[in-house]
Amino acid sequence: MIKSSPSRNDYRKLTFYRLLHMSLISTCVWSFAFGDEPDYPEHIDSVVKENVPHGDLLGPFKWTSKIYPGTVRDYQLYVPKQYDATKPACVFIVQDGIGRAREWKLPVVMDNLIADGSMPVTIGIFVDPGVVPAANAQAQPRFNRSFEYDGLGDRYARFLIEELIPEVSKSYKLSDDPNDRAIAGASSGAICAFNAAWERPDQFRRVISTIGTYVGLRGANDFPVLVRKTEPKPIRVFLQDGSTDLDIYAGNWFVVNQDMLSAFQYAGYDVKNVWGVGGHNGKHSKAIMPDALRWLWREYPTPITSKMHTRGRIQILTESDTWELVSEGHQFTEGPAVAPNGDLYFVDAAKDTIFHVPHDGKAAVFQNDVAGVSGLMFGPDKKLYAAASKSKAILRFDEKGKRETVVENVSCNDLVVLPSGIYYTDPANHKVWFATFDGVKKEVDTGISYPNGLICSTDHTLLHVADSDGNFTFSFQIQPDGGLAYKQAYGYLHTPDGTGKSSADGMTMDMNGNLYVATALGIQVLDQPGRVNLIINKPQAAFLSNVTFAGPQRDWLYVTCGDKVYRRRTLAQGSVSWESPTMPPKPGL
Repeated sequence: MIKSSPSRNDYRKLTFYRLLHMSLISTCVWSFAFGDEPDYPEHIDSVVKENVPHGDLLGPFKWTSKIYPGTVRDYQLYVPKQYDATKPACVFIVQDGIGRAREWKLPVVMDNLIADGSMPVTIGIFVDPGVVPAANAQAQPRFNRSFEYDGLGDRYARFLIEELIPEVSKSYKLSDDPNDRAIAGASSGAICAFNAAWERPDQFRRVISTIGTYVGLRGANDFPVLVRKTEPKPIRVFLQDGSTDLDIYAGNWFVVNQDMLSAFQYAGYDVKNVWGVGGHNGKHSKAIMPDALRWLWREYPTPITSKMHTRGRIQILTESDTWELVSEGHQFTEGPAVAPNGDLYFVDAAKDTIFHVPHDGKAAVFQNDVAGVSGLMFGPDKKLYAAASKSKAILRFDEKGKRETVVENVSCNDLVVLPSGIYYTDPANHKVWFATFDGVKKEVDTGISYPNGLICSTDHTLLHVADSDGNFTFSFQIQPDGGLAYKQAYGYLHTPDGTGKSSADGMTMDMNGNLYVATALGIQVLDQPGRVNLIINKPQAAFLSNVTFAGPQRDWLYVTCGDKVYRRRTLAQGSVSWESPTMPPKPGL
């Protein structure tokens, strides 16, 4: 039976016990300065209460993963008595399985908090890390915990989204709303929990991190920088650590947790921290877990949102504008280009079709059967130029769609059109080329592993080329004869965990000389000296192929991402290569 609403007297008693609890913790903190690590007092909501409905703890169940081949693991479920099979339940995933859940006394805590309304009806999924069983009696298993938990990237999130949650959903009705999903862990499990939400905020938005291992074991030491640079994601984070946590070869746990807090606060996250005085254990987190969960689920079901702080950033994004869907139903979108009137053109590369999108209208077919078109850009003659790899040509279209061939017998992927001619990339042969409008071409660079997108500076003196295989963009000075000089691996890009490859593709430039690069991590915005100041989140979990500014004032940022095209309003204005050169402001060095 569900407990009735508490009376005013009940609230007074509850307030008294909580104040007493915090007083005892403060006493422990004081005594620790003169003695050993304290035993924190047990929270009143971690104690079994007779008048509270008790949920069921089910399992263990076995799971063999495909995402982590050969691994097996146990998981157990907590199902509250209030669960109604006709209504989707919230979800709370805890790393390190039933051991961590019991350490935190989660079945009891969740019983009490669900009963008093501090958290919604929630099914707990307590999952162990994977193990590859030993090959024989004289061998050790392969323990996957560090591999699964300590690294970055979306692999573990995909394990939850594609394997474990669907399996549990066969027996229980689980909400697919990310605001209804919480995830938690301790130590390496804390990284794992935060990283799952970081990679897939469309799936998880509430995180509890205790004694988090944000150190240099498998790259998690990058998180404070990434949190600062990346557009805030709609994630709420509770942080706990102790002042005498580990200090070893990989880093100092308490220091990096403070770095994480500082990064969250700088970036504008909804974050709360509670620091203790203990070491690398669960004593403190166990004592505060009911309060952590109350804070995590406060004001539910109000959705968790993000807010952009502008302090110390390039001023590009507004606080209120987000991605808007422009066009969908495609296979692979690519090659966005802005017309002189601000309209957008883009390619569905899989269908060999070019689309036209008026600024406030819907996408319509501009050209069919354009073999292998990827890159598009307008030229000074107000015609649309296209890199057509299958046709081995650079094509040109007038406003009615009439086509002509400008350059023949080329291997091309993307292009930028200047008044002096056309630069285009040739990734198959690791080259960059220059061609005049009468079709004369010459090789101007060789040696970039996978030259892809390219764009010129606002003053038409520098050419920037993306290398999909690396973590730099290359910069060249454009010479009067169309040649390129002074090649440098200039713009530093952040890369996904373990790859070293940015997947840098299309690029654009704003009038302040900032470079926008479509990458695997999002749109990385580099200042003139080549430093990433901001990473703009992708609009969906799909391949981000290209980016450009469009609209009447060129202040809308458009992206081609997977099967869709999106846009968002910005505070910047896009530059176009076919207008007269403009000197950008001198950057801060």
